[in-house]
Amino acid sequence: QVQLVESGGGLVQAGGSLRLSCAASGRTFSSSAMAWFRQAPGKEREFVGGIGIGPSGGSTSYADSVKGRFTVSRDNAKNMVYLQMNSLKPEDTALYYCALARSKWPTTGVGTVSGYDYWGQGTQVTVSS
Repeated sequence: QVQLVESGGGLVQAGGSLRLSCAASGRTFSSSAMAWFRQAPGKEREFVGGIGIGPSGGSTSYADSVKGRFTVSRDNAKNMVYLQMNSLKPEDTALYYCALARSKWPTTGVGTVSGYDYWGQGTQVTVSS
């Protein structure tokens, strides 16, 4: 049974930074692609950023809305994945979810909800203007 637990959310002013963490257990983490999604009230869950596996930590992919501001990274020794969020905007306010795929790279595409098999409970990020 895979468990994903997110942490690090909170309230921050626009222009500020937050770092989200996701702790994974119950599976060979180093062979699994990971991603962050978010969901705002009344909206669909959307892709934020993802990371595969590889000698340098894995290739990454980002939604256009966060490119240049957010960075996904992983530490396979600790079974952790992170989301560093800089220059936060009020529109970044959402519940942020960590997701794990049972593959090195999601077969349906890194940005698809269906590409991931396990999800955390989410951590709330609120950006005030």
